[in-house]
Amino acid sequence: MLKIGIIGVGTVGQSVCQILEANKDIITARAGVELVATIGVVSDMSKKRDVNIKLTNNPDDILDDPTIDIVVELMGGVDKAYEVVKKALKNGKAVVTANKALLAYHRYELQTLAGDNAFEFEASVAGGIPIINALRDGLSANHIVSIWGILNGTCNYMLTKMINEGADYKEVLAEAQSLGYAEADPTFDVGGFDAAHKLLILASIAYGIDSKPEDILIEGIQNISADDIYFAKEFGFSIKLLTIAQINKNNEVELRVHPALISNTDMIAKVDGVMNAISVLGDKVGETLYVGAGAGGDATASAVIANIIDIARRGKGSSSPMLGFKTPLEGGLKLAKKDDIETKYYLRLHVEDKSGVLAKVATILGDSGISIKNMVQKPFDEDSANLLLSTHICKEKEIKIALENLEKANLVLSKPSMIRIEE
Repeated sequence: MLKIGIIGVGTVGQSVCQILEANKDIITARAGVELVATIGVVSDMSKKRDVNIKLTNNPDDILDDPTIDIVVELMGGVDKAYEVVKKALKNGKAVVTANKALLAYHRYELQTLAGDNAFEFEASVAGGIPIINALRDGLSANHIVSIWGILNGTCNYMLTKMINEGADYKEVLAEAQSLGYAEADPTFDVGGFDAAHKLLILASIAYGIDSKPEDILIEGIQNISADDIYFAKEFGFSIKLLTIAQINKNNEVELRVHPALISNTDMIAKVDGVMNAISVLGDKVGETLYVGAGAGGDATASAVIANIIDIARRGKGSSSPMLGFKTPLEGGLKLAKKDDIETKYYLRLHVEDKSGVLAKVATILGDSGISIKNMVQKPFDEDSANLLLSTHICKEKEIKIALENLEKANLVLSKPSMIRIEE
């Protein structure tokens, strides 16, 4: 028998306990040993939990108990979770975590600290989708060319409603909050930060690169408008909050999270609603696509228990490779600078509706080395219009300079909006 202590018995923690009970026979058969959750830590002892285990509000009741074999950390946050996991590993316990924020900041040091102790984290990215094991094991013969991900179900749900039903951003955000998809303060989701934490974990595995959220490009979906969606439909695009990890032509790793226009023919563009998806391009296998529930108690608990079963099979003192490697797996890869990103761009420019404005806009863009590919003009009111245009490939720093010059020249009536086009 392996005894499990769960630190954080919320939605996912309760599901872990319930699945271990409900599927006890098949889990025991697959693990080769009985797995029993015996104790859980909660912050509010007065709140009823649908579990049949002892509850405490003191993590040390688990961390200092020599009979506990595996610690499951589901408390969330960074600092307190870091101290809990660090102590568990120092006490020689195997650890399973679903905490993406913790791993985004402390993944390498915790893996180093784990040493020969198992330290697993499948549930930290995309809920029930087994993408960690796919990258670490199933695709281990490949150089990973790129990873494109839809890793936040809230944003995907909102963008799907905006595209398919013409819903307004504020309206669909309120609906997402009422359905429990978005928090009262939705910034972590709609601002792209949740997806960024997950991207950094995937990049650790694919490229052995140690970066923090502050090092990479992160933009959210707050500025997506009906005109942006009109342009996307007009030219065969879908809009997704896309996480991108890829090798550029300079053999550097681009890591970025932002709304993107992607072709409707791309497999990942067809993933709608609250679903998550990850498209991985390997140099030998080509593109593989992983789609499933990216959140929710049972889906995330499924990944947590998969890690527990894996530890039971291998022995809790057997550590998984990859995340803690100090030497980058791809031969010294470095993080690309944000300004050196090269792609195509979509611009929304609110301008006066009078002759000569378009020519001046084209001149300023051209002076920055940017050429226009497609352009649509949509009336805004009696005296102004929105210019919706796309560019050929250019650098991030070039588009930034051009937008600054448009504002300096007083050619735009409000701050320009920009979305990257990924093809």
